[in-house]
Amino acid sequence: MLRQWVNVPNLLSAFRLIAAPFLLYLAWTDRPRLFLALLAITLFSDAIDGFVARRLHATSEFGTRLDSWGDLVIYLVIPLCAWWLWPDIIRREAGFVLLVLTAFVIPPIAGLLKFRQLTSYHTWFAKAVAVLMSVAIFLLFMADIAWPFRFAVVLLCLSACEEIAITLRLPELRSNVRSYWHVIRQDSGEQTDDRQGP
Repeated sequence: MLRQWVNVPNLLSAFRLIAAPFLLYLAWTDRPRLFLALLAITLFSDAIDGFVARRLHATSEFGTRLDSWGDLVIYLVIPLCAWWLWPDIIRREAGFVLLVLTAFVIPPIAGLLKFRQLTSYHTWFAKAVAVLMSVAIFLLFMADIAWPFRFAVVLLCLSACEEIAITLRLPELRSNVRSYWHVIRQDSGEQTDDRQGP
């Protein structure tokens, strides 16, 4: 049982939860370079944990949920840290930052209201947006280039809408849903099987 919980992908996900207070500390003590270095490692762990889990055949419901908690914590910590380190940029981009927070908070709330659990869809679109958002964040804070961040925020909002649509469509909670289209296709297949009978 312990071996199922303690594996490389779960350690990568747990690392994000452990890194969160250190990110807060580095931001509070005004150490932007160390903050960005740790953030880069943290976001890289997010990018590879799913791939590692599949390669090692170490996927599990616990791992999926741990990954989701790690993502949620890190993406809620980043805006606060950014406010401490780069307040002028955050003030200028306040509308987009608010959209980011909304896009990260509303889908889990929708899942909690319907299923009484945190959703863990990890859609293809969400994964692509996470990579783009990671790059955009570094361009914003290191070079003050805002347009990639703004573009990534729009895509993040669309990804959040897809996750909400998946929650509304699913009759029961499922993890690792590739896309809303896959949900529709599976529903259509199940309905066809029902019509064919036993």
